[in-house]
Amino acid sequence: MITVKNAAIYLKDKIGENANDIKKVWQAFKDFCKEPVEGEEEKEILFQCGVFNFTGEKLFHLDFVRQFTVYDEDEYSHIEQLHCEFLFEPTNELKKLKATEWSMDYDDKDGFFNHIENIKEFKIPLNLKPKKTEIYQEEV
Repeated sequence: MITVKNAAIYLKDKIGENANDIKKVWQAFKDFCKEPVEGEEEKEILFQCGVFNFTGEKLFHLDFVRQFTVYDEDEYSHIEQLHCEFLFEPTNELKKLKATEWSMDYDDKDGFFNHIENIKEFKIPLNLKPKKTEIYQEEV
């Protein structure tokens, strides 16, 4: 059983050696988002991209996020986010791209995934080689 605590390890194992292949990571991420996670009450998915200075260096971030809202019995406890993040040098083409899309704004997860796969903010970086790939989980 997948739990919030072991979600990042589970996804990393599912991705395996394909961590730099955005298409394969995306497919593994989509499959993972359809799996139940013990201790998760609300499931939201976020797609975001843009040029940011989060690392101390301006880079283009392409980020797939599964957000877990965690409750301790009936009391809200916290939110955790599991990121599949690809970092790129900010070319002129990438500098023009910026998006924040939440699955809650769509009728269902498949509609969300379909939309993401058809926007330029997803399509353009899809065939580029990332400078760095990070798969991590954090409490927000």
